[in-house]
Amino acid sequence: MALSGATPASTPADLVLTGGKIYTVDPTHALVTALAVRKGRIVFVGSDADAKRWIGAGTAVEPLAGRLVLPGLVDAHIHPLDIVDLDVCDLDSQPLSLKDLSAFVAKCLARYRTPAGKRLIVHTWNYTAGNQPDPQHPTLRAALDAVSTKVEIQLLGNDAHHSAFNSLGLSHARNAQGQIVGLSKATLAGEFSEYRPFVGVDATGEPNGAVNEDARYLINPHSMLYTELSAVSRVPERIPQRLNGAGITAILDAMASPDGLPVYDKLLADGKLTVRVTLAQFYDPSRTRTADGKVDYDSIVTQAKAVRAKYAGNPLLHADTIKLFADGVLEGNPYAVPPTLPNAAALKPFLQPIFGVDKDGHATVTGYVDTASATCEEVRAHPDRFSQTAAVETFMKAHGHHPAQCAISSGQLQHSREIILEYVKRMHLAGFNMHIHAISDRSVRTAVDAIEAARAADGNSSTRDGLAHIQLAAPEDVARIGRDHLFVAFTYAWMDTDTDYDMTVIPFFEKVSGNSYASLHRPDSYFEMNTYPVKAVQKAGGILAAGSDAPVETRDPRPFVNMMRAVTRSLPGKPPLSPQQRIGIRDAIEAYTINGARMLDLQREAGSLEVGKSADFIVIDRDILALADGHAEDIGQTRVLETWFRGKKVYASQTH
Repeated sequence: MALSGATPASTPADLVLTGGKIYTVDPTHALVTALAVRKGRIVFVGSDADAKRWIGAGTAVEPLAGRLVLPGLVDAHIHPLDIVDLDVCDLDSQPLSLKDLSAFVAKCLARYRTPAGKRLIVHTWNYTAGNQPDPQHPTLRAALDAVSTKVEIQLLGNDAHHSAFNSLGLSHARNAQGQIVGLSKATLAGEFSEYRPFVGVDATGEPNGAVNEDARYLINPHSMLYTELSAVSRVPERIPQRLNGAGITAILDAMASPDGLPVYDKLLADGKLTVRVTLAQFYDPSRTRTADGKVDYDSIVTQAKAVRAKYAGNPLLHADTIKLFADGVLEGNPYAVPPTLPNAAALKPFLQPIFGVDKDGHATVTGYVDTASATCEEVRAHPDRFSQTAAVETFMKAHGHHPAQCAISSGQLQHSREIILEYVKRMHLAGFNMHIHAISDRSVRTAVDAIEAARAADGNSSTRDGLAHIQLAAPEDVARIGRDHLFVAFTYAWMDTDTDYDMTVIPFFEKVSGNSYASLHRPDSYFEMNTYPVKAVQKAGGILAAGSDAPVETRDPRPFVNMMRAVTRSLPGKPPLSPQQRIGIRDAIEAYTINGARMLDLQREAGSLEVGKSADFIVIDRDILALADGHAEDIGQTRVLETWFRGKKVYASQTH
C-alpha cells in the first residue's frame, strides 16, 4: 500500500494499465506492473491484482503485454523552435568534401531560385567532418563562390556556433556605426580586430569563409536561428508533436528570445502545448551596451522580470531561468592554412599542430610548432615582417608551417570575466536561476566562480543553477560542481570517438602523432581523463540532467541515443571515449526524468510515476533496463509507442 496510496474511492479510475514493466523512478526505484489514472493524475501504482479495484464500467483498460513504461522524459537543454522540419536547404550534417558541398549548394540555389542580392541560408552544415579541400576549392569561401558571387550564401553550422560565407557575404559586414566595410585582412587588423579569433583566414591572411560566434552577427544578426520564426509560427503544433513523438513531456528552452514568445503564446491559446516548458531567457549582455560602452544590466533584468511575470502561475510554462554563454566551442579546422584554432576558453595555451593528409584523405598530425623557439619569438615580435604573401611562402618553405602558427592562444571567454560575474550576480539578485553554456575548462571554472559569487551575494544556495555540455573540466572544478550541487545538462550523444571529429579538437590539447585511436586517446592524458566527466560529476555530488541540444547535429532529440551513449561512450564497433566516465542505464534514465524535473522545479508534478503526480508517461518498444546488460548498443534503436501527458494520449506510433 506504500505504492498504492489510499484505498480507492467509489469513483473508478479513468485509465488502468496492466501487465507491464513500469519503472517508477520513485525513491525506491520500484518496478510494478500496473498504474491507474483519474482526472489526469496517478491514483495507483502497484500490482495487477490490486489494480482491479480501480476498474469500473467506464474505465479504459490498456494491457501492456510486458512493455516497459517510463515517466515522461525531460530534455533539459533543447532549442524547440528549431526542431521543426521545414522546406529549406538542409545539409542534414552530411560530411561532404568542399567540392561536393559546392555542388549541393548549387542545387539548392537552383531549387529555391534565390534572386541576386538576396541571401541563401544552408542549414545544418557539418563543420567537423568532410570539408576536405582540393585545388579548385581550396577554402570554404572558394567553394561557395563557385556557386554564386551574386547571391549571398551562408552555411549555418549544425552547432549554432559556426558559419561560412561566400565573398559577397563577407563583403556585407557592418562596423559598429552600421557602415558596410566588409570582412577582410585589412578590417581584421583594424576595426574588427576583436573578432579575429572567430574568423578563419587563408595563407595570405584574407578571410577563408569561416566566420564563427559573434563575428557572424557582423554579416547576419540572425545567425543563431536555424529556421525562420515566421515559418515556424504557421505550424507551431509541430513542436510538441515532435517532442511527444520522442517521449518528451518537459523541456528547457535553452535560449528563449523575446522574438519566440508568440509561438508559445499561440500554442497555449490553442490548447496544443502538450509539454511543460521552462524558458531559459537569453539576452546577450555584450549587445546591450550604452553610449559609454557599459553593459545595460538594468534593462536586461527589467525585460527578464517582465517575461517571468507574464507567465507567472501558468501550469505549463514558466520563465525563471537565464541563459548565458561562458565560451564558444573547442573545434578547430585542420584543413585551413594556417589551421584555425579552437576559440573556447582553455586553462592552458593551445598547441600548434602541423597537419597533413593521410592516404585516405583524412587529417593527420605530422609535427608541432615550437612556439617558444627564437623563430616564433621573432614572428610574434615583428608580425608585419611575416604578413605579405612572399614572406609567408618563404617562411613556410623554410620551417614547414605558417608563421601565424607561432601565435599563443588560450581561446577566450564569450564575455569578459568581469561581465560574466556581474551578469550572474544581477540575475541571482533578481531571483533567477542560471543555465550557463560552458565547454572548455577555463569557462567551466569561470561559470562556477560566477555562480558561487552570486550565491554569496544573495545568500541563497538553493537556486537551481546549472551548466550545459562541459566538454572538458579540471578535476578541482568538478569537485566544486559537486560541492555546490549544480545541475549539469550533458549531451551524451556526443560522447564517442570519431577520427574526423577528434582531429578538430584533441591535437590542440595533446601531442598526437598521426591520427590513430591509440595516439588520440591516451588513457593518462589530461583530455582523455577529463572530457565529458559524467561519472566524476555524479561522484562529486553534481546532479546529472540530459539535454539533446537539438537541432545541433540533428533536429531529432533522440533521447535513447543519448541514453545509449551515456552507457557505452562509443559508436557501434568503435572503441570508447574515456570509458571510466560511463554511467548505468538507471542513472541515464534518472537524468532524463526525475533529475531533469528537479532542475526545472517540476519534481512535485513530474519526473517519476508516483501517486498524486501528473500522469506523464511513455510506453516504449523494448526493455532498455535489460538491454544495458550486454546489448547496450541496441538502446539507441528504441521507439516510443505511446506518450501520455496529463492523463491524455498525445502520441501513438502508427506501427503500434
